[in-house]
Amino acid sequence: MPVLLLVIILGIVEGLTEYLPVSSTGHLILATELLGYDAERWALFNVAIQPGAILAIVVLYWRTFRDVLVGMFQREPTAWRFVRNLLISFFPAVVLGLLLGDQIDALLENATVVAWALIVGGIAIIVIERLIKVSPSPAVEHPAEMVAAVSLKQAVMIGLVQCLAMIPGVSRSGATIMGAVALGIDRKTAADFSFFLAVPTLTGATVLQMVKHHDQLAEGMGTNILIGALVSFVVAIVVVKLFVAFVQRHGFTPSDGTGSLPVRPRWCGLAFARFDEDRLRRDSAQRITE
Repeated sequence: MPVLLLVIILGIVEGLTEYLPVSSTGHLILATELLGYDAERWALFNVAIQPGAILAIVVLYWRTFRDVLVGMFQREPTAWRFVRNLLISFFPAVVLGLLLGDQIDALLENATVVAWALIVGGIAIIVIERLIKVSPSPAVEHPAEMVAAVSLKQAVMIGLVQCLAMIPGVSRSGATIMGAVALGIDRKTAADFSFFLAVPTLTGATVLQMVKHHDQLAEGMGTNILIGALVSFVVAIVVVKLFVAFVQRHGFTPSDGTGSLPVRPRWCGLAFARFDEDRLRRDSAQRITE
């Protein structure tokens, strides 16, 4: 497969999965492996194209960001509560990311961990959606006001739940959205909170990884990163708009009960098979050299 086609596919996967309650990192790792490439060598590329998805939220919610910025200068309580909640939810990820960065990087190389996390995450989404009584959407529809209405305790808990996404295969958006719903927050607010929280979280993760591993970027990879980021930006804009409309009408799982769970084992089964095949190939090569 040509490298350019892989770059486009990975950009599409990033845009499709970054804000849905499925793991973008997990799907990028599995997609890379299933397409016959070494996921470890492409791990930094997968991080480097995240700014495209980040920019999608900034563009879609630019009025909200503008209103919050203006409100901060005007000392409006709503604007400052909005910023407070996001910073509080962002803080646990900063601490754990700095403390456990090397261990997290090691997990990124394990496709088996990713596959199991995808399965468990899918089950958790369905269980929470079925068992938790979801709060109705508030009369206030301005995203900044809804996020500002989240309590301090809820913001702390969402931040702690987000740390589960440091396990490759656990969805950051899925963890934060379903965690918020379990805390009594309505679906629309939970989704918006997750989108806004993604901006500092993904930005911080991208900067940290690029600073630590910039020397691992292959020559000429800059063009591929720009293409991948552009593709993820376009796809993420479409996905976020459709996702918000879908969640407001149907929730996070289809009403007919079929859900994404039956699909995930087949997808993850392919990943297991691919991972085992690659591991056997490496073991055989090692025995031959010995």
